[in-house]
Amino acid sequence: MEFRLTTAAEGGWSIWPAPAKLNLFLHIVGRRADGYHLLQTVFQLLDWGDTLRLRVRHDAQIVRVDGAPGIEPEHDLCVRAARALVEYAEAEFGVDIALEKRIPMGGGLGGGSSDAATVLVALNELWETGLSVDELAELGLRLGADVPVFVRGHSAWAEGVGEKLVPIVLPPREYVVLDPRATVPTVALFQAAELTRNSPPATIESFLSGIETGNIFTPVVRARYANVAAALDWLGRFGDARLSGSGGCVFVAVKSRDEAEAIVSACPTEFSAYRAHGVNRSPLFDAVDAYRIGKELKR
Repeated sequence: MEFRLTTAAEGGWSIWPAPAKLNLFLHIVGRRADGYHLLQTVFQLLDWGDTLRLRVRHDAQIVRVDGAPGIEPEHDLCVRAARALVEYAEAEFGVDIALEKRIPMGGGLGGGSSDAATVLVALNELWETGLSVDELAELGLRLGADVPVFVRGHSAWAEGVGEKLVPIVLPPREYVVLDPRATVPTVALFQAAELTRNSPPATIESFLSGIETGNIFTPVVRARYANVAAALDWLGRFGDARLSGSGGCVFVAVKSRDEAEAIVSACPTEFSAYRAHGVNRSPLFDAVDAYRIGKELKR
């Protein structure tokens, strides 16, 4: 799947991408006084993910027309993001929200966070609230630690709880992402007694040199979830298969689109496989540019 970058649609709807991410490595280097874990990771944005359709309302209502399965509207990050923007910016508009979900839920690919970020960024344009990227990122952090990287829209080195971001330029790569169809609860993993919480701090230079590639959650998830272990083993036949985030999706970098498509075609039936291209700039900001150009042309 490749994103449509147009935001033109019939019936007042506009179309916006919400890309997935991979964690190319992930360490826990300590804890804050409030108990939150301090991380180091690299976020690789992808050209593949969810799609949101938004339609501005003039009655100040936030209405979820279609959303993530099994999530009640009051817990839906898209709805929460829209409400947060209304409150912060004192917006007088509302919105209809329809989500086309592709990113596996709870897979470590940042789906909910990306959806929330897309709502914030897109509604900032549609409602003309005029907030800066810094303001949107701060607002997004209240919704989740992974939201700011999607708001800022660039692959990045991350520290803190994931909100301290340094944009980095990663080489172009094709990826195969494998969904083992296993629900891996993040909270339980962070509480696991066997989880390593004192990894030596890494540097951007050590990552770029290829020294840092490990995910501290991998041994814990591998031991607890047989489906994820099987997915790592199968995908590992084609390269350095890694866990993304706290799982359960796994991925491997390959040399070409043809190789990626061949692996996807060979995927066993117990898994789902996707091909994606790593990008440095989020497709969401291509959509923002397209929206702004279209808006100028109409003037």
